[in-house]
Amino acid sequence: MLTTKQKVYLRSLAQKIKPTFQIGKEGLSDNFKTDVLNYLNKHELIKISILQNSMIEADDVKEFFEEEGVEFIQKIGRCIVLYMKSIDCKNPIEFN
Repeated sequence: MLTTKQKVYLRSLAQKIKPTFQIGKEGLSDNFKTDVLNYLNKHELIKISILQNSMIEADDVKEFFEEEGVEFIQKIGRCIVLYMKSIDCKNPIEFN
């Protein structure tokens, strides 16, 4: 569980990155989950865009990744930011 200060710091880092993945009309799948988890193992922070033709909401994505230990950081319009602590990351995010 992250503190409020840590979430604020992650939000500031997320402003600089562009959405890496998109969720479209196909919705959420096991392949999508695997790809996102692999990305999080390398980068720890990800921004995902939910396309307008998708029936998926941010809460659905939050529940989908919750069991994997992924932290939901924020929702900005149709973009969401996720974080997962990784031991394989070359440049891990350091909290002060």
